[in-house]
Amino acid sequence: MRISGVVVDVEDSVEAADFYATVLGLPVTREPGAAVVQVGATTLTLRHNPETRGVHHLAFTIPSNKFDAAKRWVSQRAEVMSRGGEDEFEYDAGWNARSFYFAGPNGSVLEFIIRRDLGNAVDGDFGSGDLLCVSEVGVAVPDVLATAGMLAAEAGVEPYGLEPRDRFAPVGDIDGLVILVSPDRTWFPAEDRLSAESRILIDAVGDRPGDFALGSESVLSIRSE
Repeated sequence: MRISGVVVDVEDSVEAADFYATVLGLPVTREPGAAVVQVGATTLTLRHNPETRGVHHLAFTIPSNKFDAAKRWVSQRAEVMSRGGEDEFEYDAGWNARSFYFAGPNGSVLEFIIRRDLGNAVDGDFGSGDLLCVSEVGVAVPDVLATAGMLAAEAGVEPYGLEPRDRFAPVGDIDGLVILVSPDRTWFPAEDRLSAESRILIDAVGDRPGDFALGSESVLSIRSE
């Protein structure tokens, strides 16, 4: 499941646009009431909505050989986040990945992640062009287990790496994941940045085309190649 587009509501689209343009150095098109950011193969639209609730979590895949360089690059531009004195996190249980997190605009929790099994190492210094895509989108839903079950049965989007739990379930594959969480769950590694149901639209390429409701406001739209 490759994520080609994400639309999220943000409290301040001007602040968000400035962050993605000046901090991460990505191409940003500013529109009335929104900003459109090109993150490698993914188009990220930040829709202005001062009444939106909670904060967002997005992860960006980077080349597998550039973890250390990416962390140094981000450390010069944003706050790298830690938990228990650690600011690098290794994921086993089928993920074969490593990541670090940093503070984004409007309270968001952003993540750079290497997925070793993708085999996407490239030469050169790290820069904004090494943000290959949005590969994880956090979505708060009222019933995590029911939503994960629906996506598996109807969309062919299976749990990834671990069995779904009642407050947390990653679903998808190595290319793209939806991180289902219960409302008011903290986004790791923060301790005070809470999820909430909000309007999120995800466009992806997968095997079973269709539109699939994620709670009352969010939708996963899958199209075939």
